[in-house]
Amino acid sequence: MPKSTITFVCTDCGGESLRWAGQCPHCQAWNTLQEFQVRKAAAGRGSARTRHPDGAAKPVALGDIDSEAAPRRALGWDELNRVLGGGIVPGSLVLVGGEPGVGKSTLLMHAAAQVASGGGKVLYVSGEESAQQIRMRGQRLGVLESGIFLLAENDLDVICDSISADTPQLVIIDSIQTVMDAGLEGSAGSVTQVRESAARLMRLAKETGVPIFLVGHVTKDGAIAGPRVLEHIVDTVLYLEGDRRQELRILRATKNRFGSSEEIGVFAMGEAGLEEISDPSAALLASAAPAAPGSVIVAALEGTRPLLVEVQSLVNKNQNTMVRRIANGIDINRLHMILAVLEKRLNKSFGQSDVFVSVAGGIRITEPAADLGLALSIVSNESNRPMPDGLIVIGELGLSGEVRRVGHLERRLQEAARHGLTRALIPAGAKTGRPSGLDVVEVRTLAEAVSAAFSSPIKSGAFIKEAGLSVS
Repeated sequence: MPKSTITFVCTDCGGESLRWAGQCPHCQAWNTLQEFQVRKAAAGRGSARTRHPDGAAKPVALGDIDSEAAPRRALGWDELNRVLGGGIVPGSLVLVGGEPGVGKSTLLMHAAAQVASGGGKVLYVSGEESAQQIRMRGQRLGVLESGIFLLAENDLDVICDSISADTPQLVIIDSIQTVMDAGLEGSAGSVTQVRESAARLMRLAKETGVPIFLVGHVTKDGAIAGPRVLEHIVDTVLYLEGDRRQELRILRATKNRFGSSEEIGVFAMGEAGLEEISDPSAALLASAAPAAPGSVIVAALEGTRPLLVEVQSLVNKNQNTMVRRIANGIDINRLHMILAVLEKRLNKSFGQSDVFVSVAGGIRITEPAADLGLALSIVSNESNRPMPDGLIVIGELGLSGEVRRVGHLERRLQEAARHGLTRALIPAGAKTGRPSGLDVVEVRTLAEAVSAAFSSPIKSGAFIKEAGLSVS
């Protein structure tokens, strides 16, 4: 009979403690320790680790390891290869998260079809749907490949035995919260089950060289459900973002041991499933509002690729005592800082105005290169004057109103010129090339940027005086 022990596991970080406490000793979170009765697995069960015939594994010199012996498997979508760092790495464990209905299973079904069409064998394990339901989805997506094998099972022992016996080129488990190890106490989805199941699958992937993709549910806060240690176990964490009522889907890498953790892939959801968008800037600019007050084009860098996105602002007078600040796609604290700089450096007042900011297309901007564009967008809408056509704005805004330089400026300007933009506002002193067909204007302060955005050539204070603004 397997021996049972009682332990207290933190639901946030997955740390274990022998005694209950109000605060987790590992992550200092309050009231997160829960009691679990862990039953140690019997001999021969609950572990996928094997021993070499000559005993324990021996250390190998780093220079003697042949990295070319396990090449990446490239998929049919360049967008997916970009996020993965160049393709699927053998023996990797990848976690794919996202809100319900955003398209996680659809994305992985497309990936399975691409591997199967190249002669690979794919094992699709589902603990939520039956084989008939998965077959209906594959028929709708048009990916009924003969190399895809379905397994409707949530017993971890059966899943591991199938992987070891068949050694497919790709394994998809949908989802990790439905997998259960019979040698452990607790129901499927509990902290212990999720953590131990992921750890066992990780060991199996490393020993067999089979890449395994795990689908993870998310909480109402947008984090992967289960212990935080789940994201530490896996090699790569991907989040599929997007509004189910909109077309665009963004696949974002938040952790990647085999590539950049800042890359994104852009897809479009249609009737026949997902389709990759090879030129996201063109797709995002296609729906940009023409010459509308408060609309500005900025260049955001996602990983190694610049994206041209539209930032929109709306400033509305509010007679109530409570004003609202709502930001979609931009950090709300960043918006508060930009408003403070505008009030201090341009003597503007937003104390009786609601300010709404949104990034079109569902893109989330995290870098400060969009600061200047956001500030000009707010000024444009507040004064009800549209920005000139073909203008792109690039620059970080300091607290004293200075425009700071940003990285990879030349790459951003080349992307703007490639899509037909004709004028760019950039920080002064940037030593970079000037693409042909793009009129580049350098600005040092927010006041110069406001003047340059609405007058050509620059007339110091022209727009500021015309709009009734004063500069401090």
